[in-house]
Amino acid sequence: MAKNHRPQRLAEEIKKIVGDMLLRGRLKDPRFSGMIAVSAVEVSGDGSYATLYITAMSFDPSAAFGEEEKDGIISAFEKSSGYIRGEIGKKLRIRYTPELIFKFDESFEYGQKMDRLLDSLDIKPEEPQPEDEEEDEYR
Repeated sequence: MAKNHRPQRLAEEIKKIVGDMLLRGRLKDPRFSGMIAVSAVEVSGDGSYATLYITAMSFDPSAAFGEEEKDGIISAFEKSSGYIRGEIGKKLRIRYTPELIFKFDESFEYGQKMDRLLDSLDIKPEEPQPEDEEEDEYR
């Protein structure tokens, strides 16, 4: 049975379009502060739903987004979903534009947490081992 690649192609195009809208400032909401990006998009097999995973980073590396800010960003996207769907439909010229579902992507923060944990361990780097000088049998 042949695999349908349409959902993956549609997901990539949606990611490009929404990323471009964020980059060009076409989504005007004060809750879009800091650096906001679409990290991934998953489209259902029939193309009726698209889940957009949102990543947000503040301009201050020591400050992380709290739950309140994350909820505000997701609600700003949900408020703009009609406009975003309209732009996706215009640019892709598709008959049925998927319903958009927005979720906050926690993987970036999880990676930062793991980095901090690993840095907090007091592990000394290994000293380089001298290489064994073996005679080459094929010379």
